[in-house]
Amino acid sequence: MKLSEIKNHLSKLDKIAFQLPNGELVPSHFHVTEVGKITKDFIDCGGVVRSETVINFQLWEANDYDHRLHPEKLVHIIELSDRIFKFDDLEIEVEYQGKETIGKYNLDFNGTNFLLTNKATACLALDACGIPEEKVTEESSCCSPSSGCC
Repeated sequence: MKLSEIKNHLSKLDKIAFQLPNGELVPSHFHVTEVGKITKDFIDCGGVVRSETVINFQLWEANDYDHRLHPEKLVHIIELSDRIFKFDDLEIEVEYQGKETIGKYNLDFNGTNFLLTNKATACLALDACGIPEEKVTEESSCCSPSSGCC
């Protein structure tokens, strides 16, 4: 989900709910403790230099049961962050504390809830790293080797 999309959805909602991939809802007393821009510069296994930039939301829950984040407040936080960081209409990545470590999720919307969707690793240089095509499956890669996305 891109920044423009979440702002559009928030403008039509009375309350915000985030749903984990297992169907559970993030407790309603969550806070968005960070909104920022993360840039990752890296070299893939084929030697290609790459750069990715996402907008990052960090969800956090505490024992503060008396406060709820309302859509207009989140829009305000996003707009303040945008004035400072000059966001483009980038994809949003969400961090949320799991039982053992922080999980990173993509974001989607089902008309009611924001869906935290699983992220997956993939080889970005399949043609250069020597993995036989039959070893690459839809499960292990976000795209097929012949799709041109890598």
